Amino acid sequence: MVNDTIGDLIIRLTNAGAIRKPSVSVPYSAFKMAIAEKLKEIGLVENIEKKGKKVRKTLDIVLKYNEAGKHMISGVKRISKPGRRMYKSMREIMPVRYGHGALILSTPKGVLTDKEARKEKVGGEALFEIW
Repeated sequence: MVNDTIGDLIIRLTNAGAIRKPSVSVPYSAFKMAIAEKLKEIGLVENIEKKGKKVRKTLDIVLKYNEAGKHMISGVKRISKPGRRMYKSMREIMPVRYGHGALILSTPKGVLTDKEARKEKVGGEALFEIW
């Protein structure tokens, strides 16, 4: 049993990209779906598909690679963990890797990137940085 489902999701994505797998399958939840949609919006994953019924739902994520065959996700850093939640106000949200990465936040307005959170003027729980 996995206690940190978000950490499990992002590590599965990076590990699958390291061995050049075409897709990853993870257990479904609405929160993971929202995070995957945000990663697709940023351009780090290619496609997302929900499969199965009732208890056996899975989320199939198709990974994205550049022309040279390199995985689009080169690194992740988990910020808020189950043992220690980290929250950021709107003023504390800074660009990741000089604007080349993204900070994924869980806010009252849904799952947002750092740029969207600054635009909406809202803070929240800083889930992870991805670049």
